[in-house]
Amino acid sequence: MAGQMTSIERVTREPSTRVTSEPTLPAAVLWDMDGTLIDTEPYWMAEERELIARAGGTWTHEDALDLVGNSLLRSAEIILARTPVTGSPEEIVEILLGGVVARTRESMPWRPGARELLEECARLGVPNALVTMSWAPLADVLLENLPGGIFAAVVTGDQVTHGKPSPDPYLLAAELLGVDPANCIAVEDSPTGVRSATAAGVPTIAVPHVVPIPEMPGMVTVPGLDQRRLEDLIALTQPLREHTG
Repeated sequence: MAGQMTSIERVTREPSTRVTSEPTLPAAVLWDMDGTLIDTEPYWMAEERELIARAGGTWTHEDALDLVGNSLLRSAEIILARTPVTGSPEEIVEILLGGVVARTRESMPWRPGARELLEECARLGVPNALVTMSWAPLADVLLENLPGGIFAAVVTGDQVTHGKPSPDPYLLAAELLGVDPANCIAVEDSPTGVRSATAAGVPTIAVPHVVPIPEMPGMVTVPGLDQRRLEDLIALTQPLREHTG
């Protein structure tokens, strides 16, 4: 729509006052969306169940967990393989995405502490990037609920050929920002997302939500983001930088 920002546009940032005292600020913070910033996983699961029920199939909670963190096309392929649903993966994605977009517009389900951290990063002059396997229409709903300039770059699942767990989404985000992935911090809630970020060389904070995240190199696990500040994220990832440095 003319005049509206889309999720793939670079956002012009207002000048911000950068903190000059220790700790050293990261080059950027790279954020997953579903399950990390906003709790849309229940919306996806509900849309999956409804789609499959209309086709005469069943979809268990365990089935739904298998899709968490995957690209939307991969998730659609799994649905087509396990259920009576018919159509192309692209058609399945469009149906599910439309339902989740509608639910999210009705109620934006922020994860505790996530919005506050986003806004603190922007206030301190640290660029935020969104790195999500959801497609642009859902990312746009998030952007519409935030002040302009919160995100300096946005990477969505319909922009990349290889989605998470490939490193490509995080490498693209770093490229758009013009920063070294090793100098950034990623925040993820799924094993697939953590594998993507760590494979790109980004020190990663894992915040398990719907599914557990096994320990892997390049990450540190925290139970949640509520009451955490940017300085906490820096301190948590400092050992990761020292280990690789």
